[in-house]
Amino acid sequence: MAVLILVFLTAFSVVLYATPSLIKVAYLKNLIDLPSEDRKIHKRAVPTIGGIIIYAATIFSFSLWYTVNDLHDINQIYESVKEFKILIATSLVLFFVGVKDDIIGTAPVKKLFANILVGLILVLMGDIRITGLHGVFGVDEIPHWGSVFLSLFTYIVVVNAMNLIDGVDGLAAGVGFIATTMFGTWFVFANEYALASLSFSLSGAMLGFLIFNFSPAKIFMGDSGSLIIGMFICVLSIKLIEYPLVPLNKFWIHVSSPVFVIATLTYPLTDTLRVVILRAFKGQSPFEADRNHLHHRLLDCGYSHSKTVIIIYIYSLLTIGASLLSYYLNPSFALFTVIGCSLLFILYVNGCYKLALKNNTLKNNG
Repeated sequence: MAVLILVFLTAFSVVLYATPSLIKVAYLKNLIDLPSEDRKIHKRAVPTIGGIIIYAATIFSFSLWYTVNDLHDINQIYESVKEFKILIATSLVLFFVGVKDDIIGTAPVKKLFANILVGLILVLMGDIRITGLHGVFGVDEIPHWGSVFLSLFTYIVVVNAMNLIDGVDGLAAGVGFIATTMFGTWFVFANEYALASLSFSLSGAMLGFLIFNFSPAKIFMGDSGSLIIGMFICVLSIKLIEYPLVPLNKFWIHVSSPVFVIATLTYPLTDTLRVVILRAFKGQSPFEADRNHLHHRLLDCGYSHSKTVIIIYIYSLLTIGASLLSYYLNPSFALFTVIGCSLLFILYVNGCYKLALKNNTLKNNG
């Protein structure tokens, strides 16, 4: 536990210390995002390269405190080192793709190709994949080819979901902080300290970044941050789902790991699914940017950036709490409970949005 605290504090301190200098350099080198499009909601120039410090702090902290001393089996040590190498290699690919996009822009197709490439490396070379649904809908194991396609699809969805919610001050960093903290806590109960270290290094980095990214944001994480966060969160999600039950205590054995993971990522998954469906109905490309996200709807309701993200934080925590009902319920019923929470949240946001439109209409007519 002492090491995990050091992991968290190291990443947090690096971001806290280095971000002011990064902001100054960004302004000097004109690495800023101007509010030049109607869909952009910030009113002033803001640096966009915050992902650089999130990635640097996470890798520095994780590498500094990474250890295999608690592993006694040679095969476990080999697998742990192999996964560490795979994570570093794949994260570097996404990091440079994200930096390029933040500085000069990258075509969505090229980013998708990079995501597929990284996903294939993780699934085929790293063997980081979902092998079954673990009782959800009565399905346990799935064929190898199905496992590969499901894992690759999951990776692409989660990475892009984290990328898509980076549209309001403090949203992606806050949601990512909640997710990684929950995952880190789960891995502590599982006595899996390598993955707990990765979780808390990312958690500490995002909490430190949130100090500068919360409204009014002094810096944005950009794609160099959201892509990296999405990749690490997806890896942690799959490792959690696939973790053997034997090391767990009685409570966590009976909590469905897929339902817990889905609940932890409830906002990015819900918002992305909703946006893709809306764009499909309108005949738009799923990669076309717009202001139809749930967080944009909450802003249109009259909420500030701060209130918007706090509402989403609370929604995320309540849904995670609902997932723990899988201790008492069948995993499928527990999943429907989580889905129900998401539907209620969508109805709440849409209701607020329609009421705001109605009030604005009456005000204009008056």
